[in-house]
Amino acid sequence: MPNIQDILIDTFRKLLEQLTGFVPKLLGAAILLIVGSIVSKLVSRILKTALEKSGFDRLGDKLNKIDVIARFGELKLSLIVSKVLQYFIMLVFITASTETLGMQVLTDMVASLVNLIPKLIASAILLFAGLMIADTLKNTVINLCNSFKIDSAKLLGNIVFFFFFVIALIASLKQAGIETSLLESSFNLIIGGVVLAFAIGYGFASRDVLMNILSNFYSKNKFKEGQVIEVNGVKGTIVSFDTTSLTLQTGETQTILPLNVLQKEKIEIFTHDSEVESDL
Repeated sequence: MPNIQDILIDTFRKLLEQLTGFVPKLLGAAILLIVGSIVSKLVSRILKTALEKSGFDRLGDKLNKIDVIARFGELKLSLIVSKVLQYFIMLVFITASTETLGMQVLTDMVASLVNLIPKLIASAILLFAGLMIADTLKNTVINLCNSFKIDSAKLLGNIVFFFFFVIALIASLKQAGIETSLLESSFNLIIGGVVLAFAIGYGFASRDVLMNILSNFYSKNKFKEGQVIEVNGVKGTIVSFDTTSLTLQTGETQTILPLNVLQKEKIEIFTHDSEVESDL
């Protein structure tokens, strides 16, 4: 039978040796965390004050005017930048403390976070720049449409904003190392559907215009200014003949007819006070 007393003594001796070796590491890790907390907060406050005095928040004021950002509340860039730096410094000290404790798995995990922060910063800068460009283009489109008295100016501006915002979002996600193939495929499908819908809608909307243009091609050699004609009971003298319309002088008034009536209706042409009926 083994000596139970010797086994217990040996177990407690090994436990005491491990504690004796671990306690200094634990104290060292705690000191690193305390120092890291103090240093990170101090540096964060100094940076925040410096950015506020330099007028860095004026850039944030421009971002706050963008509708997408305004919905999430006021954005203060000096606070965001100082907090990011504080957490970055703190993660560096946490990495050092986990190395002191000999926790390699935890060290690798924290180190991966430290390496990810610069990518996230670059991604955020790229996204904010894309938002500002998209908002500028949106306002330009709205102002341009308003100057030309085009309806739905805000809708067109929002479409332009959405298009460039998604492009900026995809680029920022790529910068952060996130796979965007699915998002890109979905975006391409949406753009393709919008273009197809616009093409079909524009085709139906411009059908009459196209018919008038074709009527001008077929009728330009049959009619000329100065002729007296009668169309749908309207008799008058041709005073102008352009690509899409025909203008008749009917007494004291003028009548404008679309050119496609020349292909669809019965036209009477009056020449030298005699009536000549023509089916065109």
